[in-house]
Amino acid sequence: MARARLARTLGGLRRARYEPLGVRAEIRRNLARRIEAGAEIFPGIVGYSTTVIPEIENALLAGQDMIILGERGQAKSRLVRLMTTLLDDAIPVVAGCEINDSPHMPVCRACRDRAEVDGDKLRVDWLPRDARYGEKLATPDVSMADLVGDIDPIKVAEGRYLSDELTIHYGVIPRTNRGIFCINELPDLSERIQVGLFNLMEERDVQIKGFRVRLPLDVLIIATANPEDYTNRGRIITPLKDRYGAQVRTHYPRSVADELQIVENERTRFQDAEDRITVPDYMAEIIAELTALARSSPEVNQRSGVSVRISIANYETLHSAALRRVLRQGGKVDSPRVTDLPALVSSMRGKIELESVEEGQETRLIEQLTKRAVHAVFTRRFRQHDFSPLIGKFEQGQTVEVGAAISSKKYLKSVSTIKELRAAVDALGDDMTPAETASAVEFVLEGLHLDRKLNRDQIEGGFAYHAPPPRRPIVDDARPPRRRRREDAGSA
Repeated sequence: MARARLARTLGGLRRARYEPLGVRAEIRRNLARRIEAGAEIFPGIVGYSTTVIPEIENALLAGQDMIILGERGQAKSRLVRLMTTLLDDAIPVVAGCEINDSPHMPVCRACRDRAEVDGDKLRVDWLPRDARYGEKLATPDVSMADLVGDIDPIKVAEGRYLSDELTIHYGVIPRTNRGIFCINELPDLSERIQVGLFNLMEERDVQIKGFRVRLPLDVLIIATANPEDYTNRGRIITPLKDRYGAQVRTHYPRSVADELQIVENERTRFQDAEDRITVPDYMAEIIAELTALARSSPEVNQRSGVSVRISIANYETLHSAALRRVLRQGGKVDSPRVTDLPALVSSMRGKIELESVEEGQETRLIEQLTKRAVHAVFTRRFRQHDFSPLIGKFEQGQTVEVGAAISSKKYLKSVSTIKELRAAVDALGDDMTPAETASAVEFVLEGLHLDRKLNRDQIEGGFAYHAPPPRRPIVDDARPPRRRRREDAGSA
């Protein structure tokens, strides 16, 4: 291959004994080599190693076109684009060809004519793998001219006849010849355009307008779709479904660890903030738990999905809330706290679709899910911890105030004076910074509040945690309870 890359003519390729491969055979060969070497097939894709990726590998090894079904935010487009890494670094094409013709067997009229005249002197360019990928978002206004081609009026104005094949302006699919073409949201194509794809899927050629033009294209066709649209027979015609060799179903992360790994891979980073903000593990876990709860909530429309992008945006917002506190207080470092969680309403609002429309319901739902997420993480973290001594301290009259604007030093004072609180904080980690200690204090107190062991009052700038009022004693005597007179509406 290295020797062939020096070739600039068809004769040079032949002397280097370069053997062209079809795109499916090329992908199949490179995939087999990676599997044998134990190399990562789709770098950066998390949580699909035993589910989605094996199905894609099977389809590619079988040389099948495929459709990838999944809700939004399930890495469908990324999976397709990563398939280009299975192509060769570069392939030889006829220099100047619009549809990447192979010098050994050109298919378009212009390249065939040049090959007859030039022979072994036919000029060759090398096309990199990134240029061998084409993508089109399916919308109702997409036409066959966009996908396949149409008459070029400029060429007609230059003097060519309408019957001349060279008057054709090729669409995106022919221009992806010898590569991978992806149609995103396939069901959104109109039915007549879906019918027009039949030849491409089965006979591997395209026909343009009324011309007797047949282009035997070498293209791997991949489509993506939402399952709700794809399974609706009114959105996609059944014969087109039958032409896809494989149907791959994606899914959302099935564990908190996978969700957080994706967040860590995808979130936006600013170095100045990275140096000043540290996010405790339990706060990041709350972010992932919040998304997981939204995916199982009956109040959220699950057909539209709850994207991983929600977790990413929420993490970035929580990070920013801590940075804003640093900037305002003039500190050096800080950590997100439970009192920063209300900021997530802005990054989560609009990203979930509710089953019913009611003013203010979205904000209330986000607040409820956030509380449930905090409680779930608190329960997992402190399953074996005994809070009796700390609860006893509060029952003696102890109160602790928290707030997003309160400095970390005040939290340190609370921890130093309440040794039982120190024991709970230490259960979350060793050698904490003052900012991490402040975050831990809020997490412990809020967890106890959600566990109904502490009460919480809203005060200016935050909350005050204290013991719940003593329960009234239950009077147990032999007297039967007095019967209340029942008065129904309209009774005499």
